[in-house]
Amino acid sequence: MEISNIILMMGSGNEKGGGASSFIFLALIILVFYFFMIRPQVKKTKEQKKFREALKRGDQIITIGGIHGKIVDVQETTFTIEAEGGNRFKIEKSAVATGHGELMGDQK
Repeated sequence: MEISNIILMMGSGNEKGGGASSFIFLALIILVFYFFMIRPQVKKTKEQKKFREALKRGDQIITIGGIHGKIVDVQETTFTIEAEGGNRFKIEKSAVATGHGELMGDQK
């Protein structure tokens, strides 16, 4: 059966409690979306924000654009990083993907 047929049968009104069962079905769908989609995404966003706020001078990072570097200066919303060859870049904190030398081979 298609979902549209199931929904049409639920709202036919031929049985008692048809409105209540439709409401329960809708509530279950909302709960599934919350627990399997919305809640994990909110948790992941909070963890990323916490991670970026904990970064400090000297930490190795990789940006979302794939640039590997070391933080040389920390401002309120930006980092200045130094890449290989001494090149310096000013990037937004939100552009940091990973860090702490885990994927960098602990270059120092």
